[in-house]
Amino acid sequence: MKECEARTCSGEKRESVASWVKNQIKQDEIDRYMNNGHDFIDDSYIARTLEENRNVEKERIRGILNKAHEVRLMDDADVAALCNITDPDLRAEVFQAAEEIKKQVYDNRIVMFAPLYLSSKCVNACRYCGFRADNAEQERTVLTQAEVEAETHVLASKIGHKRLVIVFGEHPESAVDYIIDCMKTIYSVHDQVRNGVGEIRRVNVNAAPMSIADLKKLEKGGIGTFQVFQETYNHEIYRTMHPAGTLKGNYGWRLYSLHRAMEAGIDDVAIGCLFGLADWKSDVLGMVAHARDLENRFGLGPHTISVPRLEPAIGTDFSFIKNWVSDDDFRYLVAVLRVAIPYAGLIVTNREKPEMIRSLSDIITQRDADSRIGLRAYSEAFKVGLNTSNDKQKLEKEQFELSDTRSLDEVIREAAELGHIVSFCTAGYRCGRTGKKIMDLLRTGQEGCFCKLNAVLTFQEWLDDFGSEETRRIGMDLIKKEIEEIRGRTPSVYTKVLFNKFYGDYQKVVAGQRDLYF
Repeated sequence: MKECEARTCSGEKRESVASWVKNQIKQDEIDRYMNNGHDFIDDSYIARTLEENRNVEKERIRGILNKAHEVRLMDDADVAALCNITDPDLRAEVFQAAEEIKKQVYDNRIVMFAPLYLSSKCVNACRYCGFRADNAEQERTVLTQAEVEAETHVLASKIGHKRLVIVFGEHPESAVDYIIDCMKTIYSVHDQVRNGVGEIRRVNVNAAPMSIADLKKLEKGGIGTFQVFQETYNHEIYRTMHPAGTLKGNYGWRLYSLHRAMEAGIDDVAIGCLFGLADWKSDVLGMVAHARDLENRFGLGPHTISVPRLEPAIGTDFSFIKNWVSDDDFRYLVAVLRVAIPYAGLIVTNREKPEMIRSLSDIITQRDADSRIGLRAYSEAFKVGLNTSNDKQKLEKEQFELSDTRSLDEVIREAAELGHIVSFCTAGYRCGRTGKKIMDLLRTGQEGCFCKLNAVLTFQEWLDDFGSEETRRIGMDLIKKEIEEIRGRTPSVYTKVLFNKFYGDYQKVVAGQRDLYF
């Protein structure tokens, strides 16, 4: 009798999931953004543009790079010309321009965040993903709110993060209402730490595409940035990676997910591409096309862009992959994106090895640190007394394998040694500097000025509350240099009134006040 009841329950659950899947996609919320039945990615046009911009003269490349300092989205032909460069010396010039533009727009800061995986149940069957529905080696779970809270306590009070990106599989048990509950739980955590308070001030969401109605609920629920990565923009390869009949198999539903977010009032969106699925050059042009369509329709492009590369995942055979990206090409494509979409924050994650991230530190603006991507991974690690990410990864609970498993303290110490001010700032979002407003400030360099002040304040907070003795010593030396640089740029960049306010707030932070910002 019990066995019969279990089979009935299992059958009802499958039917419920199938019904949920059937009702997710709203075709009218794809069609409304299309142009005569076509989306904005034209594969033949991308291939032709790449072909027509081979072997361009050095003078043209240098003209393209000079124009990039205007901080405007780059023309397709110019992006294609940069993608086609193989000469090491000319690639070095692109790197130099990328570093200059990063400094011009974002100064020398790097924002730190952590991913928090909250569900591994998924209805999709993406061939490259450890969470795919048919992967029997993957453990499946959706965290309870008590478990979400336990993870948050570790991230906020043991490690010291202020900004999270929460990640979900696509499944009815982790749909919009669950996501909103998770955000409420995370924001509710406030722990006393060494000198201040451990808390998460910004929650970004990496989740499946949603309807406009659900996205409006998410906007009211306190979301930061909404991330949806297209994985690859090439239609044919997208079809081979995402089986027909699955939610993710619908290219258009995913492609226009951020359009719907904008329409729902979420003006901070993030695009990304999983490099290794298609030719990297065509996907770079796809990302530029995505940014352009958002600009054309809503007046602003993506706030951030992410560039994950394929990494091993348990129970996953990668023999079908034909477009692996070499280290040299990956490093170069990041530089191309920096100059092609110059206003956007650029994120490289711990999928990459420490030496790769280090080599890109003058180009990127955000990275994660002390990351664990398994379900309950933060609380389980600290429960047994571990205090770094160097414990063995539990691949049966993870979507893929990490390459940089160092602690946040180690990563921050290295960044400071390289001259990068580490920022935990979330001020812009709470001051209303989002959407078109922040884009205008980024293009003029004004946002970088605000961010530098807030980076110093939040870095001092973290050093006092969480830093080891050695990291604190190195970090304090850098902060002194930063303050002197700010003082030296007053009153040409910072007014005397603004500097005095900043320095007064800095002294308050040293004395123990927290969460002061501009």
